[in-house]
Parts: sequence; C-alpha cells; structure tokens
Amino acid sequence: MSRGTGPTIGEELAARRRRLFVGRAAEVALWRAALDDEDPGFRVLHVAGPGGIGKTVLLGAFADAARAGGDRVVELSGRDVEPLPVAVLAALAEVLDVPQDDGPITTRDGQRLILLVDGYEHLLPLDDWVRDGLLPRLPSDAVVVLAGRGPPGPGWRADPAWSEQLRAIALRNLDAEDARDYLERRGVPPGRCDEILHVTYGHPLALSMVSALVARDPSFSLDPLPGDVVRMLLAASVSEVPSASYRAALETTAIARSTDEDLLRHVLPDAEAAHDRFGWLASQAYLEPVRDGVAPHDLVRDLLDAEARWRDRDGYRVRFRAVQEHALARARGLKGTDQQRAVADLKFCFRHVRSVVAPVSWGEWQDTYPDPARPEDRREVLEVLLSVDGPESASLAAEWWDRQPEAFWVIREAGRRVRGVVAILDLTRATATERASDPGTAAAWAFALAQAPARPGEMVTQCRFIADIVAGQGPSPTLDAVPILTLQRQLSLVHLAWDFVTLADPDQWDEFFLAADLPRARGADFTVDGRRSGLFAHDFRRVPVEAMVRRWTERALADDAMLTPADTSTELLVLAREEFGDAVRQGLRDLHRPDLLARNPLQRTRLLAETASTRDDSAVDPNSTTSTGLENLLRGAVAELAEDPRDDPLLQALRCTYLAKFRTQEAAAAAMGVPFSTYRRHLARGVERVVESLWRRELGPPLQSTRAGAEQK
Repeated sequence: MSRGTGPTIGEELAARRRRLFVGRAAEVALWRAALDDEDPGFRVLHVAGPGGIGKTVLLGAFADAARAGGDRVVELSGRDVEPLPVAVLAALAEVLDVPQDDGPITTRDGQRLILLVDGYEHLLPLDDWVRDGLLPRLPSDAVVVLAGRGPPGPGWRADPAWSEQLRAIALRNLDAEDARDYLERRGVPPGRCDEILHVTYGHPLALSMVSALVARDPSFSLDPLPGDVVRMLLAASVSEVPSASYRAALETTAIARSTDEDLLRHVLPDAEAAHDRFGWLASQAYLEPVRDGVAPHDLVRDLLDAEARWRDRDGYRVRFRAVQEHALARARGLKGTDQQRAVADLKFCFRHVRSVVAPVSWGEWQDTYPDPARPEDRREVLEVLLSVDGPESASLAAEWWDRQPEAFWVIREAGRRVRGVVAILDLTRATATERASDPGTAAAWAFALAQAPARPGEMVTQCRFIADIVAGQGPSPTLDAVPILTLQRQLSLVHLAWDFVTLADPDQWDEFFLAADLPRARGADFTVDGRRSGLFAHDFRRVPVEAMVRRWTERALADDAMLTPADTSTELLVLAREEFGDAVRQGLRDLHRPDLLARNPLQRTRLLAETASTRDDSAVDPNSTTSTGLENLLRGAVAELAEDPRDDPLLQALRCTYLAKFRTQEAAAAAMGVPFSTYRRHLARGVERVVESLWRRELGPPLQSTRAGAEQK
C-alpha cells in the first residue's frame, strides 16, 4: 500500500470502537427493527443513563447500522451547541435544508433522516422547543434519538400524541458476560477479570480506564483505585455541585444505604436546607429513587466515598458518624420489619469493613428480609437443614422447633417457598437436659459458664442454625439475614449477656468475627453430622451494643481497619451478686474519699455507664474513673429510702454512718438515740436495701417472657 492511500486515523479509530463494542443486544435489536420497519412504533427514542454508561458508544453503533442501510445520519452533540434555537438550527443547516421560516427540514439527497442527539442534558432548556418546534418540522419517516443523563421531561408524556411516538430506555452497567468479553478484547489477563468486575461493577467507562491500566501492567494494583482515575470517573459521572452544602448532601448518599430528608436534617449543619438539598439530589441522573429516598449507582457511590475521604477526611468523619448515629437511633426505636430495615441501614455504613458484616451480598441486601417461621413451614425448614447439614442436625432442629418455634426465621423465594433458615435460641429458657442434648448448645452454655455465667434474669442466646438451600453457609440472602437478625435481637434484649453465632468450618471466619467483636469461643468447637462447627461469642454486659458500634465506626474510619485493635480498656465488668454487694458496701465506706471511689469496681459496671450516658453533659465518658458519678449514685440510692416513712430508721442509720461522718458507729447510734444493737440492725437492713436497689438497676428492668417477645415480632 502506497503512503497516504490507506485508511484515515478517524477510520481506524472508528474500526477500533466497533471492534470493542460489546453488549447492548436488546438496544441494538430494537434499533435495527426500527430501521427495517416502515412503522417502527416510535419516532423518538430516548436513551437515558449516567455519565460514562456508554450512551455515546451506543449512538455510534446506531449510526453505523443506519449508514449501512443507506440512511442519512446527522449527529449533533449538545456539548458543542449553545442551548439556543438559532444555534441548533445553524448546526443542522450545515448538513440539511433548513428553511428560514418554519417550513419542513429535509435531507438534500432524499434519504431518510436519522437524527442522533448526544449530550441532550445540555439542551434541556430547549426541551419544549425541541418537542413542539423542531421535531414536528422533520420528515414523517425520520427517526430521532435523544441521549441524555435523565429521563424524558414530563411534557413528552403529557402530550398524548407524543407519548405514542416516544420510546424510552435506560442504560445500565454491562452484565458480567459482556464485561468479560470487553476485557478479553482489551487484552486483560484472565486472572484479573474478577477483580476488575468487582471494582467497576461493569460500568463501561470504568472498564475502559481500568483495563487500559492493567493491560499495560498486569500487576497494577487496583486496591484502592488510583486517585486520578477516581477523579476522572467522578467528573464524567457527577455534574457540577452548586455549593459546599450540596456537596455535603451528596457525600451523605455515599455513606448511607439510602438518603431522605430526615437523614439530611440530621447530617447537614443547616437542617432547614434539607428539603431543598433533597430535591436537588432527586433530580440527579446518577442517583435513583429507592424505597426510602435516593441512592447512587454502585460505582458512583464508591467514587464519591473515595473522593470524600481523600478531599476532606475530617468532614467525612463528621458525616459518617452522623449517618451512623441516625441509623442506630432508628434501629433502637422501631420494631419488626421496619427495625430490620433500620438495622440494614446501620450495617451498610460499615460495608467496607469486611469483618463487621462479612460476607454480605450488598447488591441483594435490600431485596430480602427474614420472616418469622409459620407452623406450616416446619416441613420445609427441616428439609433445608437435612439437605444442607445432614440428618443429625435436622433432628436437633426438630427438637428445638418443638420447644422454641418462635426462634426460627425463614428466607423465602419468589414463590414463597423456604429458601433459607436461621434459628436464634434462648438458652436460658431451655432446661439443662435440653441444652445438653445438643452438642452445639451444650458447647455454648459451657463456654458461658466458664467465662462469666449469666446472672439472675440475664439471657444467653445462640444463632444455632444457618442454612441456605442453594449456598449452604456461603454468601446468600440467608447469610445476609444473620447480621440483621442478630443485631435486631441485641438491640431489643435489655438483659442479653452472651450471644453466640454457630458456623461450620469455623477457621475461615476467625478474622472476620474477631474484628467484629465476636471472637472465636476457643475450646467450644463441636461436631454434628461428621462436620466440625465453631462458636463466635460476645458478652454484651462487658461491651454493650452502643460501645460495639462505636468500635465499628472507628475501624471504618481508620486507614487500616483490620489492624485497628479493639480498645479493651473500656470494657465493663460483670460482677456476681456477692461481688457487686461488696463493691456497694465499700463505696458507702469510701463516700468521702474520691481517690478510693475512683478505684471502686462499680466504676466499670453497666450501672455507672448507663447513669453517665443519661446525664445532660454530653462530654461525659461512661467509663470515666471520676468519683462524682458513683458518689451521686450512692447518695441517691440512700435517699430513695425517704420515700416510705417506715424506712426512716434505716435511712437515719445510713445517714449517720456514711453521710454525716461520725467517727465511730457508737457515736452514730448515740446520735440516733437508739441502742447499739438496734442501730446495727437498722444499718444492716439499710445497706442491704441499697445493694438490692442498685443490683436491680445493674440487671436492668424486669425481664419480659421470650414468648411475649415472640408474639411482638
């Protein structure tokens, strides 16, 4: 071939684009049918999708197909034309006959007109004119494509004539098969494909950019994505943000599973701006409406999150904590399925901390929630356990169903058949014989007894059975339900002591649950159906739910969450009744010695932690060693005896002994004017009343029956 006679650079680029075009089979088939049919059923095809989703590439394929059929293709980019009627008409006049008046616009050679308008979001100020002024002037056999970031404006649907001639399609990410085809064509090593799909979600522009990096350097690291790639993708996906307040609202959507006005009122410094900011969010093409507000597309969420952490780490921390606090408060205040949704919102905040929720199928998490098992589900539940675990496990589950049917939850398929089973048992309700009959519950109970037994009125629970008919105990909607159900229970049970999760082949779970504050219960493995299972345990008396969530939050905000150690210095003490009473008596004796009160074991009990958390001073650390909180608590418990006149002798004995600082008990008895033996009797009874009052508060409010709780769910 002689120099200068080959294809042009433009022709080579076009050929390369055609070679790399994959997927969009349904859209291309629709287009080809429209070209081949004299009456395609529409004259305007509206193509919507966020930036980088492949609208321009698809319009290129549309143009190739139309030219191959002999049509006159006119391509117009809204990015290159001012949003003025005169500017649009001038651009069309370069290739079409456009009369000065409002006469018909025609092709110069009589071919059918195919008008492809890309970047239509830039021409939205002209949308009414395009619909009512421009398109009616085109030939009746013309076909028009309008490709932009948002859906068609309301005027297209409001006009009955246009609504019949309009077809609207929305582009999504490429599916896994098409994305792999693209990566193969780009020369990406097969061993890197899964990683790239995980990072890009099949987003076409992200696939293009990342595959170019990996094709050049097969060892190129994508964890995390390079900052320049993040910023380029974000610029392509997200339109201009009006102000810092709008940016704060936008970055909130990256943290929360879904964002609504209520969340924005909690997060934004100016709560009154929430309504306006939410309206702006709802108008953005890269955010889509969901059940509880709006949510970004997966890739956009990750890009926003990464860019916000890099650009303003302190601001990101503030917003993250605000979102987490809002979700936790909602989870605390709701019941039933609404509470499950709120728990899912809370867990979603920690999706990057794999140990907290591992492993969860985030794409499916908002689609399926567990239901309480019904009596008619018994057969299917046991069949699932028989299929997944084996006959011995199914037999044990049948016995537990008969004892605690309310412990069983099911995940249903579309046809309402049972797909998965989760059972959370109340071991404190079971008899010793019942617990001992199951190797799993026997192991959990023995571990709790050896470490820190449940005190009177406290509960020990165990997620004993987890089985998915498709995935066993692997990633599935059933496994996704476990963190929802367990945290829902942990939030609801005031008297919860130990909570256990049971999983087969436990070694693979150690790292995940250790960082989630459910470490392996060492020495508690057991075997059923020839398969070894292990237990993962948490004592909620030592680290209550709120403290556990605070740890998750700090891990999520850490640069290396997996290496962030749990702060064990603030764990609460779990005192037996006798130890608790001794600590109260010592506290009364040390009431005027702040240095000794600061070292009292009561300082690290749930009683003091909850007392501190209810004070008005938000800066109080529930686990502080200050003596003020304990002193006030003890004085208040003594003062409670004044409520009943019959307790006055007990009150006076306590006041004279511990509050008035008499040097000897004899002097205290003399001040009361009673014999020493009588004084000692009143004092002993008074101290015991104080101990009993504080012990009841340490254990929490009276325990409701589990069956009553089951009826509430």
